[in-house]
Amino acid sequence: MGQTYDAIDGRVRSFVEQQPVFFVATAPSEADGHVNVSPKGLADTLVVVDPHTVAYLDLTASGAETIAHVRQNGRITLMFCSFDRSPNVVRLHGRARVIGLYDDDWADWAARFPANPAARAVIVVEVDRVSDSCGYALPLMTLESERDLLTPNMERRGPAGVAAYRRKKNAVSIDGLPAFDDDPAPA
Repeated sequence: MGQTYDAIDGRVRSFVEQQPVFFVATAPSEADGHVNVSPKGLADTLVVVDPHTVAYLDLTASGAETIAHVRQNGRITLMFCSFDRSPNVVRLHGRARVIGLYDDDWADWAARFPANPAARAVIVVEVDRVSDSCGYALPLMTLESERDLLTPNMERRGPAGVAAYRRKKNAVSIDGLPAFDDDPAPA
């Protein structure tokens, strides 16, 4: 049953790196703010940097709740679930920071991932708690394939179109917090 670990290593690291999908949970500091859970799943968008650090490539999408919450208070949990014959759930709790595509250290962090026209940030998580639980109630599912929708959608928009989309959809969170408002105004 459930255990806690000193670090992301050995079996836990292997498990995390093998999962085709994970979930990110964040919340604003205010009691009346919305808790957010975001699914992540594009291949090669998560790396275990060291036993206490993970990073993932954050892609332009319909919202930017994680960025807003992380910039406000840094709290984050990543959850990985096994949907195959070996049940398991791993949670990584910690503090995160946003490395936006206009930040000085963007190139260093982005180099850890394949280039993607939807990339807007790298979320770097300093993990302070690693735990697992049984996962006995999770369904058995098999991965058919990845969806090939987000990346081609952003390719069709082109860099200026992606930036315009982010200015429209990603500048503030659903609670009105500043989110990804980094894109410069068009000239």
